[in-house]
Amino acid sequence: MNEISNTTELQIDAWVFDLDNTLYPASCNLFSQIDDRMREFIADLLGLEQDEAYKVQKSFFREYGTTLRGLMDVHGLPPEDFLDYVHEIDLSPIETNSALNNALEALPGRKIIFTNADVGHADRVMERLGISHHFEAVFDIVAADYVPKPNPNIYQVMLDQYELDPKK
Repeated sequence: MNEISNTTELQIDAWVFDLDNTLYPASCNLFSQIDDRMREFIADLLGLEQDEAYKVQKSFFREYGTTLRGLMDVHGLPPEDFLDYVHEIDLSPIETNSALNNALEALPGRKIIFTNADVGHADRVMERLGISHHFEAVFDIVAADYVPKPNPNIYQVMLDQYELDPKK
């Protein structure tokens, strides 16, 4: 017998979902829009050509976990303008997903989004998918004090904030 069948019952109290390329298919290719807007923002902010801005963008991502964190730490950038700018994208590739809606409906327990994006972006995406009503909260990059996943410490912050037991 496997380990699960030996337990009396597996109890799941909460579900934590990533947002981008998880609740909608990566084939929507939204991140390419965000990627382009990050490069544009950096080019405008630092007065760089697009190819140089791209190098800065990717360098910050590798070193700091997000381009935003690098801009904040190196250039003292207030994050709100960046987040607003990069998430101003065309969401038309995302369609209402009744199968996802039904699957979420069938899952017992609390449901929370955990994303390196911001709440505004998460809300717009969930609205397009038609699934907003399933989620009690969005733990976003702002709630994470701009510390991105996969930093292990931020997972604990999220668990503590929502009083989640990772075993359940």
